[in-house]
Amino acid sequence: MVTRLILASQSPARTKLLTDAGIRHEILVSDVDEDAVQARYGVTDPHDTALLLARAKAEAVASLPEADGALVIGCDSVFEFDGEAHGKPYTAEVARERMLRMSGSKGVLHTGHWLVDCRDTGSSDESGAAGSGATLGHVTSAEVHFMEMSAGEIDAYIATGEPLQCAGSFTIDGYGGAFIRKVDGDPHAVVGLSISTLRGLLGQAQVGITELWTSGAADPALLRAE
Repeated sequence: MVTRLILASQSPARTKLLTDAGIRHEILVSDVDEDAVQARYGVTDPHDTALLLARAKAEAVASLPEADGALVIGCDSVFEFDGEAHGKPYTAEVARERMLRMSGSKGVLHTGHWLVDCRDTGSSDESGAAGSGATLGHVTSAEVHFMEMSAGEIDAYIATGEPLQCAGSFTIDGYGGAFIRKVDGDPHAVVGLSISTLRGLLGQAQVGITELWTSGAADPALLRAE
């Protein structure tokens, strides 16, 4: 039996990251109400909010029967700017106000990751691996530096619709990449999922990331040093 990984997100950017990294995965979207979760716990710190929402998504999907026997990874991104937490703007007005302030400045993108091991801990599966029972998380943050943006460029960017559903009102892997001068930290975290962070979490659950590779490189015989 192959090791299964479920991505608890409908984000095209996150599944593309996994696909491009050769990581076999399934998608199962949670129905978590992010506003309700934040209201319940009263979390205002951007770092902690990212982890809280990632955990809520992962645990919601892990509770579904379709997740039995799999590992579930949930992610959520929150942009911290001027001490404020910025999630998705949803409207052009909010996106425009934020981007005018962000022009020529910088902020920190926090991406929370939460992994839940739904494999049976009582006995080994057909691959010889028993579940670890792990439920653990980590936040990976990166500082994003923006170029100066004119009002016309901001309006043109908003007109694409891209920033409305993105934490912080920008992407690095789409139109928004034209306005990012540099990133200090893991650029994958800015997209929405750090592959190296995922590797670390899987390792704590006693799963090697090579077990999820879609190519033959995951074959131990091919990984053995000559």
